[in-house]
Amino acid sequence: MTLIVRSESPATDRSTVWLEGRLDAATFAAFDEAMRDITPLVDNGGTLVIDLSALEYISSAGLRSLAQLRRQLHDRDGRTLLLNPQPQVKKVFEIVKAVPVAEVFANVGELDQYLDHMQRQMTSPQG
Repeated sequence: MTLIVRSESPATDRSTVWLEGRLDAATFAAFDEAMRDITPLVDNGGTLVIDLSALEYISSAGLRSLAQLRRQLHDRDGRTLLLNPQPQVKKVFEIVKAVPVAEVFANVGELDQYLDHMQRQMTSPQG
């Protein structure tokens, strides 16, 4: 199976990418290339949301690509959040501890709650 990458960037502070298929040794280069085109659309300090609901499989090559992407955005004060992982993909993340559990969300509602909480923390008075 192949990997299909779709994206939407309604605002410069947040872009969403949907992955469908397998992110493995045969497809990670195409993923990396697609991300090279998409990440410049996210402002410094912005958020890249990667929806994994249709990602059926991830290998170490895929994990490596996601880790590199996370580092790249982190270096620009941005963040990468993973959304809707299928149980088997989530299990891979848990096993290898590739992604902090706080950045993997069961659904869009959970993601939005997290983003709302983070934004409230940033805008509330310190003290």
